[in-house]
Amino acid sequence: MSDQNKHIENNPEFKGLKVNEGIDHPGSFSDHSVKRFLQKQRKILPVEEYVHGILSGNITLLSKAVTLVESSKPEHQIIAQQIIARCLPHAGKSIRVGITGVPGVGKSTFIEALGKYITGMGGKLAVLAIDPSSERSKGSILGDKTRMEELAGDKNAYIRPSPSAGSLGGVARKTRETIVLCEAAGFDHIFIETVGVGQSETAVHSMSDFFLLLMLAGAGDELQGIKRGIMEMADLIAINKADGNNLEKAQMARQQYRNALHLFPKKESDWEPQVLTCSALSKTGINEIWDKIETYRKLTVENGYFFQRRNAQSTFWMHETIQEQMKRAFYYHPEMKGKIKEFEQQVLNNKISSFVAAGKLLEFYSGLK
Repeated sequence: MSDQNKHIENNPEFKGLKVNEGIDHPGSFSDHSVKRFLQKQRKILPVEEYVHGILSGNITLLSKAVTLVESSKPEHQIIAQQIIARCLPHAGKSIRVGITGVPGVGKSTFIEALGKYITGMGGKLAVLAIDPSSERSKGSILGDKTRMEELAGDKNAYIRPSPSAGSLGGVARKTRETIVLCEAAGFDHIFIETVGVGQSETAVHSMSDFFLLLMLAGAGDELQGIKRGIMEMADLIAINKADGNNLEKAQMARQQYRNALHLFPKKESDWEPQVLTCSALSKTGINEIWDKIETYRKLTVENGYFFQRRNAQSTFWMHETIQEQMKRAFYYHPEMKGKIKEFEQQVLNNKISSFVAAGKLLEFYSGLK
């Protein structure tokens, strides 16, 4: 096709008007760049380099080490465990605070307000947030750095969201290992934020020194708004958004919770759980909450409960790790995959019960050793 047929404007009768023929529209991405990206391998550094970087407070190397901890690749796990073993003697010198609350309570705003208060006093804070993942797509938002914009820009703060990826137990163990690395990097305050009210609270409670529960006033029956078990775990209940027209409701809710806590058994720590009101948005009541946490630490260090609890947590996670590794070894054994499929089909065809199938699979696995 001629240039004139392509563009009628170039016809001689349209004098003084000429449109040049364009070029093919480029693709939305470069095939060469994609190929180069796929061929690029993440460089694994020597263990000594990771350890030296972490102990010197290098955030980049800390993040790379945490990525190895979170990886499911066996070769990454071997390196991660070597790094953790080298960092363990330098860990344990922080106060670990577990923070949870009902959806919409303002956890991120509260953590940012309390975090800025801590860094303002010269402390170093690491926020480890377990982010909920989609069970269908396995995708995760990991939006804590966006929600805590001011804290994310603080040189004395480190925010690390981790996707739960449908496996809370595995993430909990990896979060505990990340705590060790953060403490070795010099962070003397650790916040562990949960995905919300539910199963994750038990896991977070088993790796924290102090458990803080955030609640709202005026959102229904306060005493029925949360499970009794979670309230029993709480060392402090903070009623957030106690400002404006909600201030009076927050004070009433505080009294209700105080009355309810008196019905619970006395804690082994000899600590009497507190109920306070605060407003993370207006920064009121934040310092009182931190004062209570410091009072708790002083009390439990003096009576020995602080270290007793940490020792109990260490043995608990030893057993949890054994169970997780045995489960992984069972399901990832090359000879087990086909065998599991075989028994699954027998169960589906009602030829064998689920319990008998499980017993036979375990018996078969024991014979492989």
